[in-house]
This record gives sequence, C-alpha cells and structure tokens, in this order.
Amino acid sequence: MKQIYRRYPNAVVFAMASIAMVYMVLIKGSKGTSCTSVDRKSDSAFTFNHSSSHMDAARRQKALPDLERSYIGNSVLKTDKQKGDVNLEKLEAGLATARALIREATSKFNHTALEDPDYVPQGDIYRNAYAFHRSYLLMESLFKIYVYEEGEPPIFHNGPCKNIYSMEGLFLSFMETDTKFRTLDPDKAHVYFLPFSVVMIIEYLFHPIIHDKAVLERTVVDYVRVVSNKYPFWNRSLGADHVMLSCHDWGPRATRYVKQLYFVAIRVLCNANTSEHFNPKKDASFPEINLETGDITGLVGGLPPSERTTLAFFAGRMHGRIRPLLFQHWKEKDKDLLVYETLPEGVSYHDMLKKSKYCICPSGHEVASPRIAEAIYAECVPVLISQHYVLPFSDVLNWESFSVQVSVSEIPQLKEILMGIPEEQYRRMQKRVKQVQRHFVVNNPPRRFDVFHMIIHSIWLRRLNVRIYG
Repeated sequence: MKQIYRRYPNAVVFAMASIAMVYMVLIKGSKGTSCTSVDRKSDSAFTFNHSSSHMDAARRQKALPDLERSYIGNSVLKTDKQKGDVNLEKLEAGLATARALIREATSKFNHTALEDPDYVPQGDIYRNAYAFHRSYLLMESLFKIYVYEEGEPPIFHNGPCKNIYSMEGLFLSFMETDTKFRTLDPDKAHVYFLPFSVVMIIEYLFHPIIHDKAVLERTVVDYVRVVSNKYPFWNRSLGADHVMLSCHDWGPRATRYVKQLYFVAIRVLCNANTSEHFNPKKDASFPEINLETGDITGLVGGLPPSERTTLAFFAGRMHGRIRPLLFQHWKEKDKDLLVYETLPEGVSYHDMLKKSKYCICPSGHEVASPRIAEAIYAECVPVLISQHYVLPFSDVLNWESFSVQVSVSEIPQLKEILMGIPEEQYRRMQKRVKQVQRHFVVNNPPRRFDVFHMIIHSIWLRRLNVRIYG
C-alpha cells in the first residue's frame, strides 16, 4: 500500500474520498431532518454544450467575462433566433405583456385598489403596494416553473426542514408537490429549477476529515451537464432562465464552478452578500428561518407594545466581525439593552423576543441571520446591523418602515439611537411588523402571499427583468 501511495498519491486520496462518500450515504442515512421526497430515476451524462437564445441577450453578454462573451458571439444568438421556436415566442409575448402592465402600474399614483378575496397589499411596508399586487396577480395567472426530475434523494429533490437551513428543504418539498406554478411540460415553463440541495451535499458527501470541498464542484457541474445534455433549455439561454436556491453558507460557492450558473442564472440565496458577487438585478434574497420543530407553532405572536418591558434584546454566539463589537460595548452591561452570549438559567429566548420592543439582529459569519424572521414572528421591531446584505424581498418591501438599520460604527450609540425613537414612531413600526409578518410565515401547505409565494414572486420579477418601484 505504501508503494502504491508513493507512486500514485492523488489516486489513492481520491479513492479514499470516494469510498468515504459512499460509506456516508449508505451508512449515515437520514437524520430525520429532511423533508419527504419522491423516488426518482437517476441519469448520467457528461456533455456540457454551450449555445444561447434570444432571451435577454444583452444581460447575458454583459454578465459573462470577456472570453465567454467572445465565445457566444452575435452569430450564435442569430442562429438560435432563426430556429423559430413558436412556443418560446408565445411565452415571451406573454411575459412582455405582463412586463408592460407592471411598468404601467409603477407609474400610477391615483388608482383604485385591485380586488382580492384574501389580501390587498397596502401601506408603507411596500415600495409600491399597487404595482406589487398587480405583479403578484399576473404571476399567479401566468408563471410556470419546470423542476428537473433528474437526481435522487437525499442530494436532490430533498433538503433539511428542522434546522437553520429549513427554508432550503421546505422550498424543495413545496415545489415537489406544487400544482399552481409547477408544470410537468418543460415547453410551457418560464424558468427551470435545479433541485439540488447544497445542505445535503455537505451533509452526505463532505467528509469531516478529508475536507474535500470539490464534492460541491463535482456534484453541481455533473448535474448541469446532465440537464444540458438531455434538454435544450439550458443551452438556448445559457442558464438565464434557470434557478437554483440555497440557504447554506456555501450556497454562493456551489455556483462558482459553472460560469453561467454564477454570472447568468437566477440564484436565490440566504447569503445575499454583495461583497461576494451577489447581484440583486438577477439574484434574489430570501430569509433564513430556523424551524427546530419543522413548523412555526409557538413562534408567532407577542405581547402588545404597552406590555413590552425590555428596550432591546440579543442572545447568540460570538462569531463574525460585527458581534464582537456588539459584545464589547453591550454584553451584560445595561439593564434596558440586554445582550447575552449565553442566556441566564431559566430565561426563555422566545419569551424575551415577545416582550422586547426591539430585537437586535447582527450578522454573524455570514450576512443572513435567522433572528430577522424570529423578530418578525415575535412582532418585535428588528434592529439590523450588517454590511453588504441585500435584505429579503427588498424589491417589494420597504424595510425602513418596519425596522431600524444601524451601521457598525453606530454600535456604541445603540441605546441612544433606540431611546431617541419617539413612542408613536415605535408603535407605527411595530404595527407594520405585524402586517409584514404574513410574507415571512411558513405555511404547510403554502398560502397566498406567504414566504413560499414571496420567493416565487422574487424569481418571477427576475425572469421578467423588471422592478416594481419607480
């Protein structure tokens, strides 16, 4: 064995890694934290073809590096246009009509609210409530998503549902059973969903000793090769109408290995960090929600404003660049602004959220934090402390109306800032937190305007390449 290792060290390491991966999948099994999924047939192909379509060519050309752009060229776009895909033209015509109606809605100031049996968006929590409602109704009537069926659980069509990455697994699960937006006919789809779970790739294929991060590359690259070889859709758009979703910290990293997935495709990420090339024009941010039990039972609701006796509250571990500063200035140093690394014995974390006026939500290792959704669930005004973070659904929601945003440099003045907010203004913000709550709530099955539908709407806007505020 030693002689073999000296002669072929890389081959031996690769073989050991492969055996370890197989062992982990076969022996480790499910920990009971993943969502129910449907058995599927796997596929295998290794041809990764490059072509394009006429859809949003300018965006693709601008996004790709110079070498890639020169490879695509106008002649390829012209050739693809000449194929005369009548079905695609119909889809694009429908989207063009929707785009025009939404743009018209953004310019209207005096208008009659649209009718809706469930909910009519209105108020300051929206950038443009009327345009959002118009867009949402058009999405419900038109938008179709095709979920590639290739791949088997636990890596594909499956994800965690009882931890900090719950939204990744729940979205995958909801898409598997959805009948409103999902189409089984790929020719009728506006976007194509790549149903791999970064969390499950790390859980089952990432060996804790070998630390082979290339498992991400091998899994994602191979999957794109499979679908691009079997179907024409990736190649005709270079991925511009394809979607991936991940709540794992390594979600952005997983897309680096396929240039079109990184620069062109729609990436829906919890870790929406612009310093790590998150592009809000084509990528969408969605909330990190920690569901320890798999649902929101007991998390939603809180005391009325008059009974909230704590000014501000935070409890969490010290990691990242922001929390050390927060702890330096405020950890267990003030009776009104309560900051803990470890909660005192007998103190309930969720009870503290429900009786605090403001809930401090600092970024940790990554920009996203589940504390934002926890604060909204507890009807506590979020105090956001982050850098380079694109907030969830910020193309629709006016975060300034229901949260307090504090820069890192203002952490020493945090109590002064919060005490300086008039009671009347606080009560308005708290009322808006209760109103915006419906857009962050997880329902099973999903309900209109909830977090699942808000994620779908974010994808819809990026497929349209339109914004709903002026």
